[in-house]
Amino acid sequence: MVVDKPSGMLVIPTPKKETNTLTDLLNADLDRRGIEANAHPCHRLDRETSGLILYAKGKKAQKILMDEFKNRRVKKRYIAFIQGSPAQREGTIKKSLFNRNKKRAEPAETRYKVLEAKRGFSIVEVEPVTGRTNQIRIHFKGIGHPLVGESVYAFRKDFDIKFKRVALHAAELEFVHPVTGKELKFTSPLPSDMESFLKKLN
Repeated sequence: MVVDKPSGMLVIPTPKKETNTLTDLLNADLDRRGIEANAHPCHRLDRETSGLILYAKGKKAQKILMDEFKNRRVKKRYIAFIQGSPAQREGTIKKSLFNRNKKRAEPAETRYKVLEAKRGFSIVEVEPVTGRTNQIRIHFKGIGHPLVGESVYAFRKDFDIKFKRVALHAAELEFVHPVTGKELKFTSPLPSDMESFLKKLN
């Protein structure tokens, strides 16, 4: 299952044990429809990020798809609004990120292309080659162009361009179906809050 997640919703519970998560809602929907399967997320989007997320019906399919992510055979494309405009319109950010759970630095790589430079910010297409936690947010902060709305890795007060959340949307997902072998591609348009932001600043 491919789901278009709204911003503000958790994929799975945190240690606070929230119940209104995307996974809970999907499993409740499967139960209502009489489908004897459990929905398991194959990757993560953080609470603030909107867009496409892939779920498997069952642990076996989840394992196959998670291996596809691990082996970098799943293509993910994001649309982000970043503060300012990078000197290079297109490039690759390579900077290791520290994994707290494994207590070690792990290589991370993010490709980007500036689609449009606006006044004070840019619209960027982003392709994470690796899938580290908060990779896109940390990498753009690292090159001096944090995401618009960033509040964890940058101070909102330092920037004139404001947004109520991190301006990051998972716009495209491409993978091979684990059973049929068919190549599948899904797209999601910008959510209404990001569209409204652009109209307001145009």
